[in-house]
Amino acid sequence: MCELFGISASRPIPVRNTPLGQFPQRGGVTADNPDGWGMAWLASDAHGSNMQMAKEPTPGFESHLFAQLIQTQNADLVISHVRKARFPPVNNLDNTHPFLRQCCGRTWVFAHNGLVPQIVDLEQANPERFCQPKGETDSEFAFCHLLGSLSSHPEHDWLDELSRLSEAIALTGKFNFLLSDGIHLIAYGHDRLHYLESTDNLEQVALVATEPLSDCSGWTAFAPGELRIYRAGVQVSGIQPHSPAAATGQRTV
Repeated sequence: MCELFGISASRPIPVRNTPLGQFPQRGGVTADNPDGWGMAWLASDAHGSNMQMAKEPTPGFESHLFAQLIQTQNADLVISHVRKARFPPVNNLDNTHPFLRQCCGRTWVFAHNGLVPQIVDLEQANPERFCQPKGETDSEFAFCHLLGSLSSHPEHDWLDELSRLSEAIALTGKFNFLLSDGIHLIAYGHDRLHYLESTDNLEQVALVATEPLSDCSGWTAFAPGELRIYRAGVQVSGIQPHSPAAATGQRTV
């Protein structure tokens, strides 16, 4: 059921030197996620930094573009995804993660693992919804739901609001995700996410993955319902689950 991989680092690093090099195989070889792949990364040039994205509705392990990006890109912020099409079981570009939107003066990127179909009806019933998904996935509807709420909250309390919303959505199904505003790597582990943090020669790197992707020791499972936020390879904030229901996945709706 889909898999996620994220990188936050203190400086741009060759992503081929991280376990991301193993990730395409999770798209149809070592895991059953053959219905598309995507990768978003922070790219810098003379005009500044901006989020770029590439994706295809094809198996990750077969993609020459995916392999080329991993071999050639240096980045300090990455979100990647391989998809198992379930809601809907339609394999096309618009349904392929990650998703990218502008909000609050920033570029946001989102990728999801799990199923939260009730969020589709909730968003469709809202006449003032923030954005209209281009595809049909519950994931993109959840992304719009998160952004709509964040856009109406002051910047100083958006973290608490994000944590509250994540728990509420998780109560309706399974909701593991990676989110970025082009600065932070934000990871919510409802029931299936791991992190690995390292420091080497003053270089700090944090990796987040659905399943550990290397033989390195130190991968740690998220506490159920845990939210972790990284900036430049360092955890800058984190929130444990507020409610027992969110931690167990118990439905309350």
